[in-house]
Amino acid sequence: MRRREFMILLCGAAVAWPLAGRAQPKAMPVIGFLSANLPDPASPGMDAFRRGLGDAGYVEGHHVAIEYRWSEGRVDRLPALAAELVGRGVDLILAVGDAAFAAKNATSTIPIIFSFAGDPVAAGLVASFARPGGNLTGAAMMMAELTPKRLQLLSELVPRASVFALMVNPNSPGTEAVIQEMQEAARTKGCSSMF
Repeated sequence: MRRREFMILLCGAAVAWPLAGRAQPKAMPVIGFLSANLPDPASPGMDAFRRGLGDAGYVEGHHVAIEYRWSEGRVDRLPALAAELVGRGVDLILAVGDAAFAAKNATSTIPIIFSFAGDPVAAGLVASFARPGGNLTGAAMMMAELTPKRLQLLSELVPRASVFALMVNPNSPGTEAVIQEMQEAARTKGCSSMF
């Protein structure tokens, strides 16, 4: 091979190398899904999650990968599962319920979207509704505020009932507020309540 041919080949390789690097497909983004529940990929909530992704143009396995972590009702396993997702280098963590606390404690850089049944401000997940701060945002289902309405509906469904029982998770951050709201609503209605 002559020197001139060698230089042309070398220059061509130098120009083509960055182009070949750009032609390689970008790695698929990975969502870390963290839940304290039992694994139920066919649940209505999971169907809604996948449908929402699809509506946004993301199909699991084609445009986005999802790493599922379920603690199967054992809240004490959540910190290790959250750390596992962080170690995996996921691009986003979707945390359901109490899993939001484990995700928050595991990372301050990976974005976390949570679904929470209580008041995330009172529970210490976010600074405020308007400005959550940090790397967390999400949806809250304010359960305590709905408690009086639930008691009213129960009273209308079973007008003769005067004793109602409330089952709650004593370890859940919003439990105290739910109990207080239910006790106040029961007193107002003249009902007895059991906790």
